Amino acid sequence: MSNSASDKIKAGVNKAKGEIKDQVGNATDDRSLQAEGKMDKAKGAVQDKIADVKKHH
Repeated sequence: MSNSASDKIKAGVNKAKGEIKDQVGNATDDRSLQAEGKMDKAKGAVQDKIADVKKHH
């Protein structure tokens, strides 16, 4: 598996994990879990961009 494909998978996992934490945090009114979820989603988005850059170079 190429590096960019591996990075894309990691990005997808972080985005999915972040979405779940965000939703659970929202449903249970757990602000810290919600914030953690948003950070995971942001990290996933950054990893996604890095994978795109690697793929095009």
